[in-house]
Amino acid sequence: MTTRIPGLALTEHTVTAPLNHRNPDGRTIEVFAREVVAVDKVDADLPWLVFLQGGPGGEGPRPYGADGWLGHVTQTHRVLLLDQRGTGRSTPLTAQSVGHLDAAELAAYISLFRADSIVADAELFRAQVAGGRPWMTLGQSYGGFITLTYLSQAPEGLSGCLVTGGLSGLDADAAEVYARTFPRIAAKNAAFYERYPQDVALVRALADHLDDNEVLLPDGSRLTTDRMRLLGRAFGMSDGYERVHWALETAFEGDRISDRFKHTVLAETAFADGPIYALQEFCYAQGGASGWAADAQLASRPEFAPSATPLLLTGETMFRWMFEQIPLLRPFAGAADLLAADTSWPALYDAERLARNTVPVAAAVYFDDMYVDADLSMDTSRRVGNCRAWVTNEFEHDGLRKGNVVARLMDMVAGRV
Repeated sequence: MTTRIPGLALTEHTVTAPLNHRNPDGRTIEVFAREVVAVDKVDADLPWLVFLQGGPGGEGPRPYGADGWLGHVTQTHRVLLLDQRGTGRSTPLTAQSVGHLDAAELAAYISLFRADSIVADAELFRAQVAGGRPWMTLGQSYGGFITLTYLSQAPEGLSGCLVTGGLSGLDADAAEVYARTFPRIAAKNAAFYERYPQDVALVRALADHLDDNEVLLPDGSRLTTDRMRLLGRAFGMSDGYERVHWALETAFEGDRISDRFKHTVLAETAFADGPIYALQEFCYAQGGASGWAADAQLASRPEFAPSATPLLLTGETMFRWMFEQIPLLRPFAGAADLLAADTSWPALYDAERLARNTVPVAAAVYFDDMYVDADLSMDTSRRVGNCRAWVTNEFEHDGLRKGNVVARLMDMVAGRV
């Protein structure tokens, strides 16, 4: 089905994919993607670009018009916005869809939703929808992790790769990733409280109130201090400090927590899209257990103590308690423990093949990125053949949506800069 919106023509595609690509005759799932092209180029023979969303567990973006990076890219490419397996209109991975499985079955099922499977799904789209020609990738955040797996598994399918804030460490496990992440989260907290010093007392008052009183969110679950601290996940975005501050300024209504604040916290922490984002530590596992690395780091850092003032909010860090307190994650608690203890994860990156890479890669590395460590990104850029890195502190993690980042990266791949 094809639909037109201002400036763009949208066509829907669904392919049937093996749940386990190593067992192509076994169970199947559906994977959905949306083809996007400028309305005046619908019949043009354009090269293809597949967009690999961040997350993990993020669905492809839903276009509203020919603006931003998508408007720019659709002038020269036919774009495929992929709903990675388990997200969006692909066969969902949610409590509703897999609640009938026991913990072991569920863990085995979720283990098939990593970058290696996403790459294999993308190759089906390239063959069945894009005519089999090599295409370009644009990987945002976790989409950059997928890009490195793509270059490791199927570089013959790629004509070039753009990465925005997503060059992962090739060898870094979850423990190293979080050891590097927490100091950056602390630094973002310091900058937030410097901008809004009045929020030091407000956050402390909120935490004390939540510790002393049972406050229920609209879904009936308890609003705890731990859950309130998850709001700090926004600090890595260009508007993150303001989003958190504006939420906090109306958190109290008299001596009670406001309904407005409760709804804000619920929207930010419900994980209604499914558990993949909350299970993100398995994105780093290659031959070893992820082991609830964020919990270990939090416990080892006194600056993040619940009694501290200022009370530091947490970032894009996922904890075991979330699978107890958050209703839509509770059905995954047993599976999450099994996944965290699993030591049998296959490698996602082929370091030797990446070193020999000839596919042009251009990557924006955000120097102050809270989510993806710039030092690990630069190490990776040096270890991947034909990879050029553009290091900048002009943007936060959402630079793709806030600046003309993609245009520069396309120029880099084409050799214009």
